[in-house]
Amino acid sequence: MYITSRASTIRNFSLAAVNGTITLIILLIAPLGLAAVISNTFLVTVATFFASTIADQIVRYLQPSRTQEIQTLESTPESSQISPRRDSQNLDR
Repeated sequence: MYITSRASTIRNFSLAAVNGTITLIILLIAPLGLAAVISNTFLVTVATFFASTIADQIVRYLQPSRTQEIQTLESTPESSQISPRRDSQNLDR
């Protein structure tokens, strides 16, 4: 599956936000100080984002053949490219 880096960043950010929200809800139930709850929630959110980003990099590293296939699909053969007409100067007259 091919995913752009922008989509990957958005997915990782949303995953981190969900994990941070769940952590915040759990920690607010526990009898902790507010500073501990806020700092712990922030650390879980940041750790989730970076862990997801690192996991994406590992998957991308392990699939070099997929990258080559995508690059091949992006390049178009010369026969399918539109070339300008050679007699376009004659059409102006």
